[in-house]
Amino acid sequence: MTTMIKICGLSTPEAIDRAARLKADMAGFIFFEKSPRHVGVAQAADLSARARGLGLKTVAVTVDMDDAGLDEIVAEVKPDWLQLHGGESPARAAELKARCGLPVMKAFAIREAADLERIAPYRGVADRFLFDAKPPRGSDLPGGNGVSFDWRLLAALDGAASYMLSGGLTKDNIGEALRISRAPGVDVSSGVESAPGVKDPAMMDAFVHAVTAAENGRSQE
Repeated sequence: MTTMIKICGLSTPEAIDRAARLKADMAGFIFFEKSPRHVGVAQAADLSARARGLGLKTVAVTVDMDDAGLDEIVAEVKPDWLQLHGGESPARAAELKARCGLPVMKAFAIREAADLERIAPYRGVADRFLFDAKPPRGSDLPGGNGVSFDWRLLAALDGAASYMLSGGLTKDNIGEALRISRAPGVDVSSGVESAPGVKDPAMMDAFVHAVTAAENGRSQE
């Protein structure tokens, strides 16, 4: 599979095992108490070790977290990536990249073309970008809201930007999303859940199979 797949918000051994069997690339663990996908450090440490043993890269997803919290996550969970999903500045991203000794994925909320311009000062700092939809009005969650944005906006990106597409992706729209955006990687969370925070094995299967089908379609173009 050439499209990188990150399944985010994992919280059970069963979901980890399923992601590995499906040959996903990355497992994301969310450290944000307002999220239904939040995991504690001890729980995440066990899950992360399991994921690594099965060949998955692990991602610690944080939102404007302080140094003490990040130090604990890095020491106990030992993630391969640090995902910054808040309002972290370029300077803060650079500081955390050096402090944690990890590659950084910086998330951006997208609604219009101007939103993509915000990545400019992060170039050379963030190792990868993640483009999510702006949360609906009233939501306390920066991600995992199950809403998407206009994927045509990503046509403005140059080929040098390493990124993943997120926001409202499901088995039913991932083919179109990949066709329009040509994204090199995708991040799914609520799109493979039967309830908030509950990963559904059949939905995980269907999503990954849909990505494969979309890839096969692209190879025949």
